[in-house]
Amino acid sequence: MTNQTPTRASRGRACRWSLLGGALMSYCLTAWPLDLLQSYQAAQRNDASLRASRANAEAGRERLPQAQAQLRPSVAINATHYTNELGTNNVVTGVVGPLQRYESNSANVTIRQPLIRTSLIAQARQASAQVDDVNASLRRDEQNLAVRVVAAYLEVLGTSDQLALVLAQRAFYTAQLDSARKTFSAGAGTRTDIDEVQARLDMVKALELEARQNEGYARRQLQALVGEPINTLATLNVAKLVLSPPQPDAVESWIERAEQSSPEMRMARAQLDAAVQGIDKARAGHHPTLDGVLQWSRSDRDNTSQPNTRTTNASLGVQLTVPLYAGGYVDSSVRQAVAERDRANEALESLRLDLGLRVHKEFRGITEGILKIRALEQAVRSADQVVLSNQKSFAAGSRTVVDILNAEQQRSVALRDLAQARHLYLMSRVRLLALVDGVDTQVMLALNDSFQN
Repeated sequence: MTNQTPTRASRGRACRWSLLGGALMSYCLTAWPLDLLQSYQAAQRNDASLRASRANAEAGRERLPQAQAQLRPSVAINATHYTNELGTNNVVTGVVGPLQRYESNSANVTIRQPLIRTSLIAQARQASAQVDDVNASLRRDEQNLAVRVVAAYLEVLGTSDQLALVLAQRAFYTAQLDSARKTFSAGAGTRTDIDEVQARLDMVKALELEARQNEGYARRQLQALVGEPINTLATLNVAKLVLSPPQPDAVESWIERAEQSSPEMRMARAQLDAAVQGIDKARAGHHPTLDGVLQWSRSDRDNTSQPNTRTTNASLGVQLTVPLYAGGYVDSSVRQAVAERDRANEALESLRLDLGLRVHKEFRGITEGILKIRALEQAVRSADQVVLSNQKSFAAGSRTVVDILNAEQQRSVALRDLAQARHLYLMSRVRLLALVDGVDTQVMLALNDSFQN
């Protein structure tokens, strides 16, 4: 058997192939389009506001164990050690006695168990309601994240579509300008045709700058949300876009569902519950308290009057505290808590009414959006036919260049409005589901099927 050592040339080829493979892999990773579901999952990991909401929820959940801990026994140990100096001086005779030094030690253990503490019980219930509040707040922010991701994603696609339309218009006007100049040079056209096309082309160039700026800003917004670089996005596949009304097809059912399961309503109810418990907590300032107390203590002394003395004491009993007067503090706290409850109750009712309006708006955004999309699809087909008819009539001499330009402008507007209508339809679906706490990964996965991979 012979040992074959790689030559310098073979090692170089292997290195080049390795670099080429890495470059191809890097290209595939960066060039592969980012779809809606991937954007949503990346935002769940990287969005700073959602991470802050999660941290806030973790902090808020600690209120309940802290409140419950105050109902449990508390144990405290206290120990002291002193070095003492004792001297005597007779003020009559002026005789000064010898200076004595001695040590003293003491230790004390106290166990206290609340037996009757209505304020602590109300505080624990209030903390439970506050935990429900922060949990509902986190859920609301999770639903809003899905809405923000879909809105930012569709904003990028919308601005990209607008830029594509402007570029198509620029190419069309450029071709028309060249045709008008050639026709004028041949003596068959007019100078007005050239000026008209030139004016349209100049306007489109200005619109192109604005469209590029809007597209770049929208892309940065999405990138900040997902926390990852964005190169290309999966576009909306019109053939896969299913236009279906909400199920159930009754806005009252959706409003009722929102009132029951909306994270915002759960937050408002939890805040009202916490305010009610706050009243009980404030009123408890007038209530007596009763604690069970177990105490054990020991002290050591060493002096002339008590040499080598050790004292041990153990006690078991109850401690009753009856509040008599606090300067009006408790009454003021009760009035404040009652006002807070009234505020929370009115806020709940206001939110219920506003939620019904928002559900109604998004429900109509879906149902009427379907009709609008179908109408605009027909408008695009008609605009295409108008462009074709004007081009044929221009060739026959019965239409002018201005007629062709207007027809093309009309078609561009119809295409823009159709793309916006489709995006608004998708946004209404997501917003409606978010209002009833219905957006999750499965919903985003189903929505993602409408985009090309």
